[in-house]
Amino acid sequence: MQALRIAATGMDAQQKRVEVVSNNIANMSTTAYSTRRAEFADLHYQQLRAPGAISSSTGLIAPSGIEMGLGVRTAAVSVNHEQGSLRQTGGDLDLAVEGRGMFEVTLPSGDPAYTRDGAFKRTGEGLIVNSEGYPLAGDITIPEDARSITINNNGEVFAYFDGQTAGQQIGTLTLTLFANEKGLEALGGNLFRETEASGAPIPGEPGIDGRGAIRQGFLEESSVDVVQQIADLIEAQRGYELNSKVISAADQMLGSTTQIR
Repeated sequence: MQALRIAATGMDAQQKRVEVVSNNIANMSTTAYSTRRAEFADLHYQQLRAPGAISSSTGLIAPSGIEMGLGVRTAAVSVNHEQGSLRQTGGDLDLAVEGRGMFEVTLPSGDPAYTRDGAFKRTGEGLIVNSEGYPLAGDITIPEDARSITINNNGEVFAYFDGQTAGQQIGTLTLTLFANEKGLEALGGNLFRETEASGAPIPGEPGIDGRGAIRQGFLEESSVDVVQQIADLIEAQRGYELNSKVISAADQMLGSTTQIR
């Protein structure tokens, strides 16, 4: 019976939905984590009678067809790049993007990667890097004798030294936009990589051409809505149970058929 196979695809879909929800909840405290959502599409259809087919010898056209669906499949796991709330930390290298845009870092391979996680650190050489040690694009180096640094909303980085009241500009941060942020490939570690689906990166000055402003001393929190995730989890669990009941019902019907004498 097709019902067994159809219900099996439904159980598989709900299991994948639970896995996506589980990953969201696990990352509820991850800096700048973007919520994922499982999306589904129906499978092929058996055309027992096509819509508009002639339904009788009189040549009348059937107003509707007979199309039997064959189940469901996972169409995508999309990323919601909606901004999370900003949390004040006071760290001079804690940066948040208020609006659109991503920081660019350089991977060990030399390829660029992109992130909204602004929890940057300073190496012994004064280079600004992320938590994995990947340098921020622009290779901004903080002088060893700098007393403090400030980064304004436009991404300009100033170093302050003892005995001086005015800051010395040592670099400028850029933010990168993409035509389709959902098309970025997730690498893990809060990093993304461009793909053909995302379009080419468009770097530029913060606050210009739709890019957000940089907020020093803040970090973006995870955008996970825990209450919504729990509701989605319950819904997925109930969907899984209903599909399992369909399998039980189909099995009972098959059992009744085999017992007919």
